[in-house]
Amino acid sequence: MTLNKHYTSIISNAFGKFASKKFSPKVQRFINNSYVKLMGLDMSEFEEPSSYESLNALFTRALRVPRMLPQDADAIIAGVDARITDFGIVEQNKAYQIKGMSYDISTLFGEHHQDAIELLEGGEYVNYYLSPKDYHRYHSPLDLKIISATHIPGKLYPVNMPLLRNMPNLFIENERVIIQAEDKNGKTHIIVLVGALNVGKMTVSFEPSIQTNSDITTPQHYEYKDTYLKRGEEFGYFMMGSTILTFAQKGATKHQIALNQKSRFAQVVGYLKQGE
Repeated sequence: MTLNKHYTSIISNAFGKFASKKFSPKVQRFINNSYVKLMGLDMSEFEEPSSYESLNALFTRALRVPRMLPQDADAIIAGVDARITDFGIVEQNKAYQIKGMSYDISTLFGEHHQDAIELLEGGEYVNYYLSPKDYHRYHSPLDLKIISATHIPGKLYPVNMPLLRNMPNLFIENERVIIQAEDKNGKTHIIVLVGALNVGKMTVSFEPSIQTNSDITTPQHYEYKDTYLKRGEEFGYFMMGSTILTFAQKGATKHQIALNQKSRFAQVVGYLKQGE
């Protein structure tokens, strides 16, 4: 354990070790069933709780039957099961973690994605909060060409509603992965995976070098030439709940959502705009 780790990372590492441990079938069944009951998980789309060999396996459970995607190629889907905690328009490089609590997106993105800042001015952003009881895998909201990704180390404060309301720059303080991409119309999109307390890991399928909640102390940047995600394609998961932030270039999207709406992966939340 390194001395430069923040206490939130130490707590999360300890919890991650417990969650990854495979107990005897009887004990694991008790742990899993207790978690499902305590958190009120809806397991109707998943395997029986006792079938998962660790708590992490339960957290990162896959859907038993894939959800149907919309036929409209311009439809944007929710990439996660989550609560929409805020959305709006980027103005003067500012977005909101929750109403009344703004932050600077140039600081959020870090030095490697400053080329996107001007493009995102006047564009839409959406915040998706995944609670510990939600399905924890994330999927691409639309067809994307991946341009680059940056892993920025940080703290792992909880991203629950009380802290969103009371802790300035929460998203900037926390560990995060910034993914820059383009849609089929050449418009820029940014997806930010935000770490949180007890999130032992955030995985990124197209970049296995990204190892979150590790000992790195400086941002790690990766660039791509021929990396693509299809709409609905899974590209990783949180080990516990956390937050995903999406940003779109001005004129790229028109979302049709409501504050505090509960989104479901594959649900239509907006459409790509043409000719702007």
